[in-house]
Amino acid sequence: MTEQTIIDRSRDLSQPLERLSADERMKDASDYLRGTIAEGLLDQITGSVPSADDVKLMKFHGIYQQDDRDLRDERRRQKLEPAYQFMIRVRLPGGVCSPAQWLKLDELARAHGGDTLRITTRQTFQFHWVLKNSLRPIIQGLHDTLLDTVAACGDDSRGVMCTVDPQSSQFHAQVAAMAKRVSDHVIPKTRAYHEIWYGNERVAGSDSEEPFYGRTYMPRKFKIGFALPPSNDIDVYAQDLGFIAIGGADGLEGFNVVIGGGMGRTDQAPETYPRLASLVGFVPIDRVIVCADAVMAVQRDYGDRKERLHARFKYTIDDKGLDWIKAQIEDRMRAPFEDAKPFSFTSNGDSFGWNMTPDGRHHRTLVIENGRLDLKLLDMLRDVARTHRGTFRLTANQNVIIAGVRSEDRPAIDAILVEHMPDVDDFSVIRRNAIACVALPTCGLAMAESERYLPTLLDRIEEILKRHGLDDEPITIRMSGCPNGCSRPYIAEIGLTGRAPGKYNLYLGGGFHGERLNSMVRENVGEAVILEVLDDTLGRYAREREPGEHFGDFAIRAGIVRAVTEGRFFND
Repeated sequence: MTEQTIIDRSRDLSQPLERLSADERMKDASDYLRGTIAEGLLDQITGSVPSADDVKLMKFHGIYQQDDRDLRDERRRQKLEPAYQFMIRVRLPGGVCSPAQWLKLDELARAHGGDTLRITTRQTFQFHWVLKNSLRPIIQGLHDTLLDTVAACGDDSRGVMCTVDPQSSQFHAQVAAMAKRVSDHVIPKTRAYHEIWYGNERVAGSDSEEPFYGRTYMPRKFKIGFALPPSNDIDVYAQDLGFIAIGGADGLEGFNVVIGGGMGRTDQAPETYPRLASLVGFVPIDRVIVCADAVMAVQRDYGDRKERLHARFKYTIDDKGLDWIKAQIEDRMRAPFEDAKPFSFTSNGDSFGWNMTPDGRHHRTLVIENGRLDLKLLDMLRDVARTHRGTFRLTANQNVIIAGVRSEDRPAIDAILVEHMPDVDDFSVIRRNAIACVALPTCGLAMAESERYLPTLLDRIEEILKRHGLDDEPITIRMSGCPNGCSRPYIAEIGLTGRAPGKYNLYLGGGFHGERLNSMVRENVGEAVILEVLDDTLGRYAREREPGEHFGDFAIRAGIVRAVTEGRFFND
């Protein structure tokens, strides 16, 4: 396939451009993601970027324009523009961060991000409360430590995830290196980022500025992740493209490949649904990049570019058929998939406290509730970073691992932790297995609280668990402020998605290992009903469960919810 063919096929040429979605036309006219962003940043009359198209294009640069929704109504009454601010998401392949990078992130958060950082459910950092004049200082500051925000958002390949569970670390270095290599390979190649944020001069362009993506990039976001059994901490079945590491006596052999996962849905659009990725085969290590290119190319060429609600890879697979999609991928790889290798998952949570790996290094996992690093936690981890000689790893469950600690350094790190937070490990089992999205007041899509509300709801759920003798039972719970599912609620044993202030859909029956979708039990209900349902079902679980049976499995066996075998039946 020639380069020109790749470019031309990145847009559905069977349809005139004017018949495609407005976002497709916007991307096509953006001059490879430049738009008029640079001009908008100079406008001092407003705290926003004035062009609606530029607001969308900035997502490809890792930036979301938002406003403080707690103040929105009052500012409207005062005839003031919204309290605009920005979220900046860092590209951090596999969630691996050096102490020097941590210190720079800390410095930038204190100077420009409201003394807070957030760990996302995709193993990276987000700055919130960033004003327009602080955008360039943050991005240039990140560049000083070889970090960037390229493709952290937008219709491209998002940040690449990788298992960080210390108990799965035999092949971690190899797999993490592969995640970094894939991330660097799949990001857009346009120089727009360097021109706008670093001040580089534009060089002569051509139609080959994006040899893979072309002028219209992907139909929608595309997510890639690497999992190391037995830990499914990245929820590999929620990825558009997942690689499951397979090791042998001689080390890492390659990866089983799963395709078509995705969490997003829309409440009023029953044709939208979450889907778990499908296993299609195995590829050896030397074919991972070729496989990633081939899978992305199929979605690039056949994904829906007319209806954005239908543009994710999961819908392309269900429309075309898995066998047809697999054949198309193999055609582009110029080789068939090998048969999938045996593997098993036993958890999608984190291993807390100290763990030691065969190399003699120690790894300390800290609970960071809902991923929010407030000033107290920033102070603590800044002191750790000043002495730490290993790395930090962010987990997909929004926690932090102080990784690669030498035996002689453990006492010093423990002393720092206890000095700042004597109760640093004082979290219940249910809190250790809970994650939440940001939601209000910053996310423009949020319909209800999530991060700010989940700790309070967990107070009440802990009372229920204690009453039924389930204090030490691991149960996964995820909350999102809207149905888009950033916290992956549709594979949790207890899932909650926002419908309106104080109202949620309640789902039960997801797989503890992330291997099964859950099912709705109550729609658009408040806290009283949520707690009533959980009290009843958890009480039954305590009385009727079988030895070793997880709560999600019990909910299916007991007939509390139906088993959802495929995403397209999720809304039935």
